[in-house]
Amino acid sequence: MKVWNESRELVKLVYQSLNQFPKEELFGLTSQIKRSVISISSNIAEGCGRDTDQQFAYHINVALGSSFEFESQITLAYDLSFLAEQDFENISMRIFHIKNMLIGLHRNIKSNYSK
Repeated sequence: MKVWNESRELVKLVYQSLNQFPKEELFGLTSQIKRSVISISSNIAEGCGRDTDQQFAYHINVALGSSFEFESQITLAYDLSFLAEQDFENISMRIFHIKNMLIGLHRNIKSNYSK
């Protein structure tokens, strides 16, 4: 699944970018960012393993929520000057793309079980 692959690639990029963060943020914003970005691909995977389209759609929706949470956190990191502008722009572009794929996938799944 393309959105799952892209979300995993985002995790790798984010982990590399988090090396720039202050060490005192290790258990603060850094930890929150890691949890939310990992949650995206994890919920996609969990949804794929469910028995029904309704359960799959639910987990895609949770992944979408995590993507919005992650976007907010990465924006805060940029606002606090923890993240370089180029890294922020690259990550922002990727999460925008992932969110759009999740929205489309969610709509597609819902239309399949609504018929």
